[in-house]
Amino acid sequence: MKQRVGLDSALTVLAPVVWGSTYLVTTQLLPPDRPLLAAAVRALPGGLILTLAGRRLPQGHWWWRILVLGALNIGVFFYLLFVAAYHLPGGVAALVGSVQPVFVLLLSALLLRTAIRGWQVWACVLGTAGVGMLVLGPEAGLDTVGVVAGLGGAVCMASGIVLTKHWGRPPGVGLLTFTGWQLAAGGLLIAPVTLLGEGLPDRVTWTNLAGFAYLSLVGALLAYAVWFRGIERLPALTVSLLGFASPLAATILGFLFLREGLTLVQGAGAVAVVTAVLLAQRSTAREARVAQGAAGTPPGSAGAAGTPAGSAGVRPGDPVAAGTPIAAGTPTTAGTPPAAGTAAAAPAPGSPAGSPPATAPAHPVPPPEAGPVHPAPPTTEAGTRPAAHSPRQTTEGEQS
Repeated sequence: MKQRVGLDSALTVLAPVVWGSTYLVTTQLLPPDRPLLAAAVRALPGGLILTLAGRRLPQGHWWWRILVLGALNIGVFFYLLFVAAYHLPGGVAALVGSVQPVFVLLLSALLLRTAIRGWQVWACVLGTAGVGMLVLGPEAGLDTVGVVAGLGGAVCMASGIVLTKHWGRPPGVGLLTFTGWQLAAGGLLIAPVTLLGEGLPDRVTWTNLAGFAYLSLVGALLAYAVWFRGIERLPALTVSLLGFASPLAATILGFLFLREGLTLVQGAGAVAVVTAVLLAQRSTAREARVAQGAAGTPPGSAGAAGTPAGSAGVRPGDPVAAGTPIAAGTPTTAGTPPAAGTAAAAPAPGSPAGSPPATAPAHPVPPPEAGPVHPAPPTTEAGTRPAAHSPRQTTEGEQS
């Protein structure tokens, strides 16, 4: 269980790591001052490719659900994100957006009926503090429009995560098709705003095309497919906390490729972010193991008839003392029955009632479902206690 949760978390965190490279790709490869164009190209082509490849459209109430999810996860979220970026320094915008797990925590309690636990609150606080140490600088300033847009973007993304978890996927629809629907819906919402607000660039270079291809195929198509897979397999808050990896990846890429310096405060912030993500992953694995144990008894801990270990039931191979009642329909054995055609050895004189015979069996015992391998003795009534001198107890087939 722990390995499965760890694998799902490691795969899901690839999405925010890829999104952390968006700033580098946008500033180095795309036309300048075209954030809405970047958002539209990021969402629409990949969404149309996946939708056409799936050869299926939403049905019934899934039309409006996809429009809602596409707006929350892609369209409106991208727009508010860029408004916040225009009105706030990059570090402040990232810090405002890092409160998203708090909204996920509250919405999960309302819609998914999940309990709020102490480790979840601490992980949210630790992750947000880490992002603040990573991205805040001396030029940090506040702007009302930017702060409101940043908080609105955080609420949009949090609502999209929780609703995606709550609604799931339509029956028979693959993950890639489901991802394509949302990307296409979000891209169609952004496209008119892009044409009216920014227009198209006068000139597009091969470098620009390479940047657009990366944002569409890797930053959207691949990343969102991995992201939605993680939402299906992990708790909503755990997925949201993995989003802290985005500013961490942006900081590391800026240091490696843009020669941006790193300070001790940023290093402490990186440690805090990683600790918050690991805390979420380990706590999720622990709670999953507890839930699995509560849902059913682990294999090997139940008796032959499903009786839990340690209860009054009798497991195969356990000797049954004289006077112990045997429930009707419960297959039991006392010691090991003799081989077919071999008479059972009598207990030694003076030995306790129910003691196994002195002679060891010549052949192993077949499984209970295989039935008796020797002629069955006369049938006894259900609930009758076995004779003290007989080393063999009634089987389930003989009681019926």
